[in-house]
Amino acid sequence: MPKIKTHSGAKKRFKLTKNGKVKRGKAYRSHILTKKSTKLKRGFRKSAYADKTNTAAVKRMLPYA
Repeated sequence: MPKIKTHSGAKKRFKLTKNGKVKRGKAYRSHILTKKSTKLKRGFRKSAYADKTNTAAVKRMLPYA
């Protein structure tokens, strides 16, 4: 049987946790940071979990993670 290719974009953006949740980084922290408040930028540092509606799609893209 052929192997399934891992989605290159997904492997850079998501990690699977031990309990099967999908961990992701926050958006909007790469540029144009001068107008964003310190409090907002500090919140971007924390990781978050992908919504349960997107979890199945991400797991399909990461077959061996």
